[in-house]
Amino acid sequence: MASKGTRRMAPPRPHLLALAAALALLGGAPRAQTAAPPAGAPASLPPAGDGRDAADAADTTLPAVRATARSERETATSPVRGYQARRAATATKTDTLLAETPQSVTVVTRELLTDQGATNVQDALNYAAGVRSDAYGLDSRTDSVRIRGGDPVEYLDGLRKNFDYYTSNARTEPYTLERIEVLRGPASMLFGQGGTGGVVNMVSKRPQAEAQGEVGLQLGSWNRRQLQADLTGPLTAGGQWLYRLVAVAREAGTQVDHVRDDRRVLAPSLTWRPSAATSLTLQALAQSDRSGSTSQFFPWSGVLTANPNGRLPTSRFIGEPGWDRYDTDRRSLGWLLEHRFDNGWTLRQNARWTRNDVDYRSTYADSFSLPGDWGADPMGKRVLERYAYAEDNRTRLLTLDQHLQGRSDAVGVRHDWLLGLDLARYRKRGEVGSAAGGLMDAYAPVYGNFTPPALSPAAPSTQRQAGLYLQDQMRLGTHWQLTAGLRHDEARNETQGAGTEASRANSKRLALMYLADGGWSPYLSYSESFRPVANQGNQRFKPLRGKQWEAGVKGDLDGGRTVLNAAVYDLREVNQLRQDPTTSLYAQLDETRARGVELELKTSPARALDLVANYTYTDLEAPLEAVPAHQLSAWGRWRFALGGLPGFSLGAGVRHLSAFHDGAGPTVPSVTLLDALLAWEGAHWRAALNVSNLTDKTYVATCLGRGDCWWGTRRNAVASVSYRW
Repeated sequence: MASKGTRRMAPPRPHLLALAAALALLGGAPRAQTAAPPAGAPASLPPAGDGRDAADAADTTLPAVRATARSERETATSPVRGYQARRAATATKTDTLLAETPQSVTVVTRELLTDQGATNVQDALNYAAGVRSDAYGLDSRTDSVRIRGGDPVEYLDGLRKNFDYYTSNARTEPYTLERIEVLRGPASMLFGQGGTGGVVNMVSKRPQAEAQGEVGLQLGSWNRRQLQADLTGPLTAGGQWLYRLVAVAREAGTQVDHVRDDRRVLAPSLTWRPSAATSLTLQALAQSDRSGSTSQFFPWSGVLTANPNGRLPTSRFIGEPGWDRYDTDRRSLGWLLEHRFDNGWTLRQNARWTRNDVDYRSTYADSFSLPGDWGADPMGKRVLERYAYAEDNRTRLLTLDQHLQGRSDAVGVRHDWLLGLDLARYRKRGEVGSAAGGLMDAYAPVYGNFTPPALSPAAPSTQRQAGLYLQDQMRLGTHWQLTAGLRHDEARNETQGAGTEASRANSKRLALMYLADGGWSPYLSYSESFRPVANQGNQRFKPLRGKQWEAGVKGDLDGGRTVLNAAVYDLREVNQLRQDPTTSLYAQLDETRARGVELELKTSPARALDLVANYTYTDLEAPLEAVPAHQLSAWGRWRFALGGLPGFSLGAGVRHLSAFHDGAGPTVPSVTLLDALLAWEGAHWRAALNVSNLTDKTYVATCLGRGDCWWGTRRNAVASVSYRW
């Protein structure tokens, strides 16, 4: 189908550029430290100690020489042993303890990604609280994630990944990631324009001071064959230069006939540490995907509701082999710069330039002219009318985020300041075409009776955004913590022939947390979001504005072996668009609301046992696109010895979604899915078998009120073997 409306953005004004220059001058004033880093220093600078992490901060002052990088103090970007990360940066843009972060954040560590055998980012979030990871079920084009009923914005290393949808984007390869951080709820104070769903921030693997490597092979369902490699270590004896190289080569089919899932990825990075105070990491990515669309947009009848011909197969493809495709080429270059001055202030700058070329062509079912039914064959319900749609897009995105972080003390209050400016410029050029796709007997398809649509140039568009933000994390005495932030954004979208849209917004954030004895931290927070709305023909619209109240409690118990998070929230948004089906005109709604409860547990009750469990309750007010009211997931891993040989592990997971329906759509039944892991790991070798949807349950992920249904993923088994050194 045609892509969702693009989100439009802002130009830097003179006063913002002046502030950017002032920010750079502030960073250059103090004299930098020049001491050489110790041998084996980590690739990212460690954060200053805070709160309950005082013991860790003391460790960093000891003149000990550490044997391996794994014993280094954890940071918000470093590798984590196990399933529980202690620190994250997404919620504050500072390296902060999760136990002292007054907002709901989930971190999926590299080890959890590996154990659960995640083959895409969508699967990696199957066990994250508050997340509906497969809102559109099996969809080869994008990671269809919903958070608190809304669309999150994807970020990579703190920089926005795209300003558009799948027709100008590429999916991220999970093997290139160190972790995934999920920030739930509005986040415009730090990140600018975005929806109420929050942020999914993916953190790339970075060069490490310890030489290590891995090569691996995967074989799996639908003829999956994947080779992967991950190499890192020092380039110089003193550790001033570090490198990392991540590579993936895959050829695979998918659950749907004639839709492949081939990929090539090369992700090199290089870190320069001229002193203990300065770190510069250069990053590059070359990714090419050759795929198609597993989404056929089948009507309710034949998927969920009765059809005299029975249920359509989950493998059915009604497109055109050789014409349908979803081919993407992504290239990016960027850097992560950090410099700490003698006065304790730190300057950071993250930048990335990205080129996405997407050739998308899809022939899909007309489930809409007679919603949920077979408009071309209402009696026989065998023959579908098809639509043919194509976009060939070329996009360029430049993103830049720089900020100063520093501390001050006044009248018994410790302030952790963050002053920043981020800029983005996005350009899109391409061709588009659509036409009738011809009739197809969906129960006995015959391909080739098809005339592809002609493509013609689409109106070029440019989006710009500039945002200035100020945040203060205040420690009041021993137990109280207050976080306050304010941001100003200016966004502009220019579409040839359609004029210019300009938006301005101020976004606030306020949170109060009490750091109680015993590891419990109750909190109350308020946050806002704003998102410009693209023109629809001659109609112009106000930006969407969201606000959220959240109350919760965090528990860091048993010396960090058990982490418990609980939150309740009330989330509201105004100005959402809804189209009148009779006039095709759009109107903006006064208010939509989502309320819910989220419970999250991560614990290691014994040395050989690790558990992750979540429960989510979501109450959405119509006309929001529905998600299940109740979601429950639990994953456990047990490590054991067999026949005197250690290194075995057994993992099991269960995911449950309650029944729900979207608007006039039929009720989607509840579903319970099982996942499993069997693995052995020695000093150098690891072998594993991951199976998702263990019982091969055929289920429907969603049926939308507009008329179409989406299948869930069938059983997927992946056997892997890797050699590490």
